[in-house]
Order: sequence, then structure tokens, then C-alpha cells
Amino acid sequence: MSILAWTYLIVGLTFALYIGIAIWSRAGSTKEFYVAGGGVSPLANGMATAADWMSAASFISMAGLISFMGYDGSVYLMGWTGGYVLLALLLAPYLRKFGKFTVPDFVGERYYSKTARLVAVVCAIFVSFTYVAGQMRGVGIVFSRFLEVQIETGVIIGMVIVLFYAVLGGMKGITYTQVAQYCVLIFAYMVPAIFISVILTGHPIPQLGLGGTLEDGTPLLQKLDGMLGELGFAPYTSGTKSTIDVFFITAALMVGTAGLPHVIVRFFTVPKVRDARKSAGYALAFIAILYTTAPAIGAFGLYNMLNNISNQPVAEMPQWVQNWQKTGLISIDDKNGDGHVQYVNHPEANELTIDKDIMVLANPEIANLPNWVIALVAAGGLAAALSTAAGLLLVISTSISHDLLKKSFMPGISEKRELAAARLAAMLAVVVAGYFGINPPGFVAEVVAFAFGLAAASFFPVIIMGIFSTRMNKQGAIWGMVVGLAFTISYISYFKFIHPEANLPENWWFGISPEGIGTLGMLFNFIVSFIVSRMTPPPPMHIQELIEDIRVPRGSGAAVAHH
Repeated sequence: MSILAWTYLIVGLTFALYIGIAIWSRAGSTKEFYVAGGGVSPLANGMATAADWMSAASFISMAGLISFMGYDGSVYLMGWTGGYVLLALLLAPYLRKFGKFTVPDFVGERYYSKTARLVAVVCAIFVSFTYVAGQMRGVGIVFSRFLEVQIETGVIIGMVIVLFYAVLGGMKGITYTQVAQYCVLIFAYMVPAIFISVILTGHPIPQLGLGGTLEDGTPLLQKLDGMLGELGFAPYTSGTKSTIDVFFITAALMVGTAGLPHVIVRFFTVPKVRDARKSAGYALAFIAILYTTAPAIGAFGLYNMLNNISNQPVAEMPQWVQNWQKTGLISIDDKNGDGHVQYVNHPEANELTIDKDIMVLANPEIANLPNWVIALVAAGGLAAALSTAAGLLLVISTSISHDLLKKSFMPGISEKRELAAARLAAMLAVVVAGYFGINPPGFVAEVVAFAFGLAAASFFPVIIMGIFSTRMNKQGAIWGMVVGLAFTISYISYFKFIHPEANLPENWWFGISPEGIGTLGMLFNFIVSFIVSRMTPPPPMHIQELIEDIRVPRGSGAAVAHH
């Protein structure tokens, strides 16, 4: 069967499964819509969290970034996995014990203030929209290549599917759909990795294959260093970033992860506090399978690609290059007219442009794997993008219906009307996300780092100090969030959008790039919150007692919700 036929079959089957699950588990109450009724098992929640967490950025982009950045790409691996550990240990169990549906809900109750809640709603919506635009773009890229439609059409198909199960099922539908999506995406990621590892190094475990030797006895990484050196690129195994920048980017990604609203919400879907800890452990194990495989996929893909295309005649380019040229993500420009393709690290002489996002999707084609494997990877990429998009849309819709309407402007709203408002908000959010997927701001890849920086500079200090400091009050929280956000947005905007030509290491503050500046924003937030909360009255007594109570490790009992 052709790639197209296999893709229709495998993608069609997975979509039928997702939609079937959404109909079976549709939400009947706001509790089921927001937190799946609080009755999800730790194992299922661990899988759903892993699918929610591993977005199109993890599945499609991360190995591509590593293959083109080499050693420097490890900041994404360290930041995203480290952040998950931070979330599981420092935040998840306490937030679960507090028993609130959303991050703005926690901020509003803990800081006894509508203003603090509104600032948190704005942060949550902003972070979620910047993140969801990248997911929709990922869906469009997969559809455009494998269903041979325009990227725009691909985005619209994705919008309709996400809308169907996010709006119908709410958190309950999304949770069980994400369990299925995790199984699809991890299978789709590992099968080609194992195939290619065996072909290149004889190891069935890709992680060992990365350090293995090729048929001629040369270690794979040594061979890659040599190949890249000949083309004028930096060696694969050496870094070019300064130590301080690596530290700040890794910290921004870590702390940003721990402040991501759509991942935090997942810990409210289990029955007990103890289950929140268990599901965090399961999720970490499920996430580690993909994250430890990504460096191997990046190296295998780059090695096969360089072997495949360097100095080849333009007329004899492999079929996969022709397939991807149709999507516009690979372009060839024979500048010297010799009929051969030069791929070198000199802008004037380089004749081949490759979008980093295609490495994982094109990998099975480059390695000549069977057509069903290529189609399986397409289904995996869609599962990764759609599961995260659904989680983010839920955050946007609950922020609007629960935090803005019920808790701020319309306290008397009935449960039925609140549920209808949540569904309407999700519909509007899908349309906006689809618009950004079709007309992406030219910075979708950077926008994901932007979203992490903003989450780090706004949410993290407020949540951490809200749990661990009885002295932290509403004035400290509000001023901290405002200062952290304002600083981070202005720094990134200056170097990315106002004066992109000045975006050079010598112009950065202390050598920190815009991708890592969220860490500094977070430090400013901590300092401002600390000083302001010391200069203003302490929180009311009942709030201080509540914080003491959250920290008592009564993990065996059911979570006590405070009203």
C-alpha cells in the first residue's frame, strides 16, 4: 500500500478511537468538565499527563532542534524533564490538597483577592494561546505532508476534531482520549527509532545505539563530528552557548514547566493527594521514554540525511526530498549552477534549506522504512499536537467560565449556564488558535520558549510562596506578577520584535538570551513579592491557618477542600 493509503487507514482508525472515547465519556456536570469528576486512576492520569505534556514541540520539534543544534540542544531536554520533576515534588501534591480547579482559582483564594485572580487569568490565557498556536501549526504540517492537502486545510481539520472532543467531553473526555493518544504517540516515536538503531548500529535500544559504532567500526558521534566539520558546521558533540546562557535557558524552561496551567490542572483529576504523587511518578516514567530517545533520533536522522543528500545531483534527489519540497519545508537553490546540491555552513554557498520541524516526521522516509511506519509517525505527531491543544483549550475555557464569570462577574450563574459558557469559550478559543495556526506569527518556535519564560516569570513564584510562606500576601503577589511579566515581555519584545538586529550575545544583559530571560523575570518577581509583602500587613489569620494545613502531609486521607 502507498504512504497515502496507510496514512488514511492509521490516522482514520486513531481518530475514530478518539471520537468514540469522547462520546462514551462526555461530561454531564461542571465537575466532570473541569476535573473529570476527580475519579481518574493514577496510572491513567499518568498517561494522560504525559500526553498532555508532550506536545508537538516534544514530538515533532525537539529531536529536530537537537539534530541541528547538537550539544546545545540538550538545554531543552534538561529544562523540560527537570521542570516536570520540580512540578511533581514541589507543587502537585499541595495544589491537589488545596482542592481548586484552576491556577487562577488557587491564586484568587490563597491571596483573598479578585485583582490577583484577574492577573492570573490574564497570564493563563496569554501563556495558553501562545502555546496552542504552535500545536495547531504542528497539526497543519503533518496533514499537509501526509494527506497532501494545504497547511491551512490541515489546520482546519485539526480544529474540527479538537473542538469535537474538548467541547463535548471536557476534562473527562480529554483524559481518556489522552490515554489513547499517549499509546499512539509513544509507539509511533519508538518503532522507527528501534528500526533505525538496529540498521545503523545493531542495537535494538536507541539510547545505546546513540553511543554505538557503525558498520565500519567508527563511533556514530565521532563520524557525525567529522561529517559536520567537513561542511563547516560546529562539531555535533561540542557546545557554542555560554555557560550562563545554558543555565538561564534551562532554568526558564524548568520553572516555566512547573508553572504551566494545563499540566497543573491534571493533578486535580485524581481522587486523593496520594494519587497525585503516584500519577506524577508514572507520568515521569512515561515522559522519560520519549525524552531519552530524542537525542538518538536527532543523531540518526542527521547522519542519514547527510549521507543521503550531500553533493548529490539535483535531478537525482531522493524521493523524500521531493515529497517535502511540496510542503515548502525543504527548498533547493542551485546557486552555482553545477547541478549538484551543496549543503554547507556558508549562507552565500549553501543551496539547501531544511526546516528543523521535519526531522522526526521525515526520519522513517530518509531511512527507507516501510510505508506503514511513515504513516504511524504521522498519527503520532497528530496525537501529540491534538492532546496538548485540547488541554490548553480547556484551560482557556475554564479560565473564562469559572474564574471570570462565576468567581468574578456573575457569582449567581447556574451550573448549567456555567457549563454552556465553558463550551462556548472553548469554541471561540479553537477559532483563535486556528487563525494563529494558519497565519503563524513568524516566531512560533520562539513563542513556545516565550510561553515558558512568561509562565516562569508570572506563576511560579506566586504558587511556590503561596504554598511555603505564610507571610506572603496579596499585595506581594500582585506586584510580583506584574513586575515579572512586564520585565520579561519587554526584554523579549525588544530583542525579538523591536530591534531583532540587536539580538546578539554582546548586547544581552549579562549574556542572557531572550529564551532564558524568564529566569531573571522570576527572580525579580520573588524579590518584589518578598519586599512588598514585608512592607504591607500579613494575610488574615484564616489564610495563614489554611497554608499550615496544606503543608501537613496527610497523604493517606482524601483531600480536604476548603470553602
